[in-house]
Amino acid sequence: MRKKTGLYVKKVMDHFQHPRNYGKIKNPDGVGKVGNIVCGDVMYIYIKVGKNKEGKDIIKDVKFETFGCVAAISTSSVATELAKGKPLEQALKIDNEKIVKELGELPPIKIHCSFLARDALAEAVYDYLAKNKKPIPGELQKRHLEIEKEKEELKKKFPQIY
Repeated sequence: MRKKTGLYVKKVMDHFQHPRNYGKIKNPDGVGKVGNIVCGDVMYIYIKVGKNKEGKDIIKDVKFETFGCVAAISTSSVATELAKGKPLEQALKIDNEKIVKELGELPPIKIHCSFLARDALAEAVYDYLAKNKKPIPGELQKRHLEIEKEKEELKKKFPQIY
């Protein structure tokens, strides 16, 4: 059994108390903003895109701002760590299971935070691709449309944030 401090394993608490990549990027190449209508968590992920040796777009820098609970902040921190330096296609493969595995464990009631972190990262990549008129993979386009529907609901419930 993993060592817990209350509800959370130590690694979750470490990312909460010492978040990696916290902050805002000045003039980001892409911004992902998502939220959860039930709990009210809101996440922003900002990316700067560069090129690797093969000329592929990579996430050169990534930062986040999260307004939410321990799990929301921790999953955002881990998602940015997993994405930094990765080609965009690889960053899009970071799913909620990978985020939870990297943290060690999340209480079942907090798993939705890992989906939010995954979606915020995907939205940042989508924003970059759309702004630069680059091809958007079909799966990313589909996910973006689902997130947009959720945002409309959030705007109704939390107009002060959206």
